Amino acid sequence: MGETVKIETGRQTAEDVKARREADEPHSPLVRFGADKPLRLDAGVELRGLQVAYQTYGEPNADRSNAILVCHALTGDQHVANVNPVTGKPGWWETMVGPGKPIDTERFFVICANVLGGCMGTTGPSSTNPATGRAYGLEMPVVTIRDMVNAQAMLLDHLGIERLFCVAGGSMGGMQVLQWAASYPERVFCALPIATAARHSAQNIAFGEVGRQAVMADPDWRGGDYLNQGVAPHRGLSVARMAAHITYMSDQALHRKFGRRLQNRILPTFGFDADFQVESYLRHQGESFVQRFDANSYLYVTRAMDYFDLAADYDGVLANAFRSSKTRFCVVSFTSDWLFTTQDSRAIVHALNASGASVSYAEIESDKGHDAFLLEEPELFDISRGFLDSAARAAGLPPARTR
Repeated sequence: MGETVKIETGRQTAEDVKARREADEPHSPLVRFGADKPLRLDAGVELRGLQVAYQTYGEPNADRSNAILVCHALTGDQHVANVNPVTGKPGWWETMVGPGKPIDTERFFVICANVLGGCMGTTGPSSTNPATGRAYGLEMPVVTIRDMVNAQAMLLDHLGIERLFCVAGGSMGGMQVLQWAASYPERVFCALPIATAARHSAQNIAFGEVGRQAVMADPDWRGGDYLNQGVAPHRGLSVARMAAHITYMSDQALHRKFGRRLQNRILPTFGFDADFQVESYLRHQGESFVQRFDANSYLYVTRAMDYFDLAADYDGVLANAFRSSKTRFCVVSFTSDWLFTTQDSRAIVHALNASGASVSYAEIESDKGHDAFLLEEPELFDISRGFLDSAARAAGLPPARTR
């Protein structure tokens, strides 16, 4: 990566135009629901003309009982195990999803949908508002995790999937897993929430607000109307990404990867260039992020996480969300994750135990921080594979192929 990252400002770049095209005409399958099939949102309004972009891997069996829904995190998308059409990079969870991997696409029919409020084909603020012919911008209603799950349920109805074998995901994806189990318990045989929580903490809400303020302070944000005005708030979004990325890593991981090493120099410059490798790394993260993600989507999706408090919907008692649930759960956390702590996962496990649900829990020793669920973590792979194998036997699915 270069010594200094320069974030383009002002007019939209060719990359912006390419990413904007994905909002309406994505490089993935797409379902458009007519105005007669609105999505009722928690905000109290109906969203008409909903579209949902998704990817599938593997094949459904005869009775469509082998479907796994993978739910993506904040800045993810539906391209879980294929090349991303905007970045050209591999899928974001190819460590977990694919032939012979824990979520085995030779055994399961895997579905991943871009979340409501996203920017890769599912209706979001960068999508064209059918009522105006212009990008929604802030005219898009604010959405919640439950709204995202309800949109996914509409997609599964369209695909003829009455019941999911499993719902799996990490971080915000794990929030969706928990919401699925609460909202549609009869449709979920087993659930794998990883590195997540049943509510967003005050600290995490604070981090989200810093990011949103960075975006909105960029003069090119234009009150959220930048797409219609041909500009892009790259600097603000880049700073938001840099701040958030720090929370995804642990102090140990940052020290191991960068320490206090200088970037391409022996002595400090005594200026404000990227003297340290960690500074250059964060600038690179910010620069690459603005090429693939919409600034308004960042506002909407972080706000959806802030509003997530599953217990609040059940008289303040989390166990009530899973009362009489027959879903099997495997909850996973990482010791160095300070964004979604092991305490958060233990709270979920305690609630599941109190509700009488079937639950197992794994706390994985790792110094990789919150991002551990996206990285090479053999223990995560073994735990996930074992859980899915056991659940598949209980569900009467054929065993995995021997290799």
